[in-house]
Amino acid sequence: MTTARKIKEFVSEQYPYRTEMHAHTKPVSGCSEVPPEQLIEIYKNLGYHGIVITNHFFMGDVFSDPSRSKEEKLRWYLAGYEEAKKAGDACGLHVMLGAELRFNENFNDYLLYGVDYEILSDAFDYLEQGLSVYREKGMPKRGVLLQAHPFRSRMELADPSLLDGIETLNMHPGHNSAVGLAIAYAKENKFPITVAGSDFHHINRGHEGVAALRTKVMPEDSFALANLLKQGDYVLELGGEAIVFP
Repeated sequence: MTTARKIKEFVSEQYPYRTEMHAHTKPVSGCSEVPPEQLIEIYKNLGYHGIVITNHFFMGDVFSDPSRSKEEKLRWYLAGYEEAKKAGDACGLHVMLGAELRFNENFNDYLLYGVDYEILSDAFDYLEQGLSVYREKGMPKRGVLLQAHPFRSRMELADPSLLDGIETLNMHPGHNSAVGLAIAYAKENKFPITVAGSDFHHINRGHEGVAALRTKVMPEDSFALANLLKQGDYVLELGGEAIVFP
C-alpha cells in the first residue's frame, strides 16, 4: 500500500460521516427532477449518513404568487424538507434543513446553514432588500452564509466581508463553476469555510453523491452543522474517492 493510500484511509477513518451539502427536490426547486422520497433512497443506497435540503429560496415560483400569504409560501417551501425528513427518519438517513437564497438584486445564490422556520421567515422579508441589508439586520448569529458557485455564469462576486465563506467545489455537471478559480479566490480572501456540494437536481445524470462533507461526528441538526463548519473540523470528498482538505 502506498503512503498516499495509507493517508487517505487514515483520514477517511477519522472522518467517517458523509453528508451531502447541496441538494434540491421537486416541486419546491422548480429545476429539480427528484422527489424527496427518491432523493433519500438514492443517498441511502450510496452510503451517505446525512443530507442537507437546500431548495431555492427566492421571489419566483410560488413565492411570487400574490394570492398566497407569506405563511402559505413558507409552508409550501418547507414541504420538500419535511417529506425528505420523514423518509430519512424511516431509513436512517439524517436530513437537515438548509436553503439556497437569492436576493432580488442579482442572480447570486447563497447557501444558508443553521436554519429553522423562524429564520426562513426572517430571510423572506429581506429577499427584496439585498445581501448587505440581510447580513446587517437579518442574518442569524448561529448561521453560516456561503456564496454558492461564485464563478458560474451570471454570478457576481459578493463582498467577502458579507460572507462566512464560499462553495468552492460545486460539482453540478451541467454548469461550469470554475472550481479552480473558486479555490484560488478562497485562498486569496482567507475564507474560513469552504465546502463541496453535488448540487443534485437530476436523475440519471451521474452527479448524485459526487461530493460530500466528511466529519468525525454526525451533526444533530442544521445548527450543529453550522457550528461544525465554524469549527473547521472536517474534510471534503469528491467522486466517492478523492479526499480534499479545505
